[in-house]
Amino acid sequence: MSTPVSDVEIVDVRPQHQFDVAALEAYLSDNVAGFEGPLTVRQFQGGMSNPTFHLETPKRRYVMRKKPPGQLLKSAHQVDREHRVMAALSDTPVPVPEMMCLCMDDDVIGQAFYVMEHVEGRVLIDPAVPSMTNAERTKLYDHFTEVLAHLHMVDHVAVGLEDFGRPGNYYSRQISRWSKQYVASVTEEIPEMDFLMEWLPANTPDAEEVSVVHGDYRIGNCVLHPTEPRIVAVLDWELSTLGHPLADLAYVAQEYYGHAAAGGFADIDPTTIGIPSEDQFLRRYCELTGQGEIENWPFYIAYTMFRSAAIVQGVYKRGLDGNASSDAAKNFAGFAQQRAKWGMDVLKKAGVV
Repeated sequence: MSTPVSDVEIVDVRPQHQFDVAALEAYLSDNVAGFEGPLTVRQFQGGMSNPTFHLETPKRRYVMRKKPPGQLLKSAHQVDREHRVMAALSDTPVPVPEMMCLCMDDDVIGQAFYVMEHVEGRVLIDPAVPSMTNAERTKLYDHFTEVLAHLHMVDHVAVGLEDFGRPGNYYSRQISRWSKQYVASVTEEIPEMDFLMEWLPANTPDAEEVSVVHGDYRIGNCVLHPTEPRIVAVLDWELSTLGHPLADLAYVAQEYYGHAAAGGFADIDPTTIGIPSEDQFLRRYCELTGQGEIENWPFYIAYTMFRSAAIVQGVYKRGLDGNASSDAAKNFAGFAQQRAKWGMDVLKKAGVV
């Protein structure tokens, strides 16, 4: 079985993430239809939150996601939620892997986990997808936007996700959650974060629309077709919930505010490499979803920068503590401050602070 070119490396299981492979094989034999060992386990080097593993047998490959070891922040690393949302989306236009099993019994391999099918394709981390031509990038980003629109138009009640998130006050709850998680993982004072934690809840717009939101929707969390510029599976649903669709939209759009060194487009005209401008991206999304004119856009971008800052601060802290999913986590020093500053800059440029 050949593996398409990918930015994500598969390595030996890191020492701190090792577990009883024989126990996993026995569990899969009993709980996954058609599973036949022997089982070989390696680890995906990418991913900073829930460790992800490549499972291979003589007949088939699978992917396992599990909680990381060590002391975990409350409400983080909920692999059962990832499993649930992908299972619910299996019969919708949103491409997701097939779910094979969910194990919430820590006694099996030490932490809760789920196993899904291995989707053949490419995982390309850089949003500029340098391996593609301009025409391919244009097609990929159009499909990328279509998939996001499909997600936000899913009837969450019809697919059994009516209780997947608490109703109302989405941004207030999210700001509170990420403020607490940031404070719990802070390693140095960041004045911009302190400001955003006060300004955002005091300036939250009315936002009543509810949809399934991914929470980390980006090119690097999609499996691309082995040869074609389209998405065949959306991965990493750990942060998904019922929320406001503009949170996902702004999360994607933050690439237009980040500098090239951090994988953003702020230093270039993305249309010169076949990627839509921010305005083109927003217009296409609104066209696909029937969304009217977007108001208070600077708030959503600043919120996204704040949330991203809290997330990368948590990644960096786990790296320092030695229980991150990748050695690269320690390289996230300064990322939280960078994103918080970008959020402040957006508000200043819009003249709202």
